Amino acid sequence: METPQEPNWLDDEEDRAWIALGSVLMRLPAALDAQLQRDAGISHFEYQVMAGLSMVPERTLRMSELAAFAEGSLPRLSQVVGRLEKRDWVTRSPDPSDGRYTVATLTDDGFEKVAATAPGHVAAVRAYVFDALTRSQVRQLTAIGTRIVGAVDPTHPLVNGQVDRLRPQK
Repeated sequence: METPQEPNWLDDEEDRAWIALGSVLMRLPAALDAQLQRDAGISHFEYQVMAGLSMVPERTLRMSELAAFAEGSLPRLSQVVGRLEKRDWVTRSPDPSDGRYTVATLTDDGFEKVAATAPGHVAAVRAYVFDALTRSQVRQLTAIGTRIVGAVDPTHPLVNGQVDRLRPQK
């Protein structure tokens, strides 16, 4: 009979880093969600969905691509898009290039909502994250985040360099 192996416990420095990361993972999304609910009446996930659509040509993406961008499941995205449709911010239709898929499109009203919401959201992101960091730390955060995401999901667009496809063109 095999004896169970002792876990490879975290050392003190790793433990402090893990506690800090855990706190960020819990508190930052809650703070961003609270800001968006207070200032715009939408959740952070709803904002991510509309912002993702606002950054691509024709403001249209397949639902599966949009779910990946917004870091949500297709069922969750479908529920959220349904709520956004009721507010006339998003529409759904069959993908014209392959009717087996559904695309989501940000409406003009939805684009106006994102444009009106973005300044407050960016100010919150800046206050909660970037104002607390040096330029060097921002680069380190990018590298660290990319490596952690790559360990969890090696196919993530951030890891394979495709995340720029979902960024606004300047």
